[in-house]
Amino acid sequence: MNHQDLTSQTRMPMLRPMKLTYSIYEAKSKLSEILRVVRKGRRITITDRGREVARIVPISEDEGLEQRHADLVAAGILSPPTTATLPGPEAGESRPGAFERFLRERD
Repeated sequence: MNHQDLTSQTRMPMLRPMKLTYSIYEAKSKLSEILRVVRKGRRITITDRGREVARIVPISEDEGLEQRHADLVAAGILSPPTTATLPGPEAGESRPGAFERFLRERD
């Protein structure tokens, strides 16, 4: 092997394996990197002192509003309706698409 071959081999970029677990500290400083990985369909685990506390997962394209609503209710972010019927105009002005706007603003 000549000197030219050795130099070209040492300059080759090293491919790092994709990291799938981050501490809270790392996640705060590498959020953009984490979101790039999640956009590619991978799941990321967040740990607090080595204990898993959260996961960041991609939202599937085919996930409908009803499923997202059910997930948010299950997570305690939204409250389930207390009555079977929706409130009428007397409860306040209702605008179509409120749930979609909520999800967009939240994401």
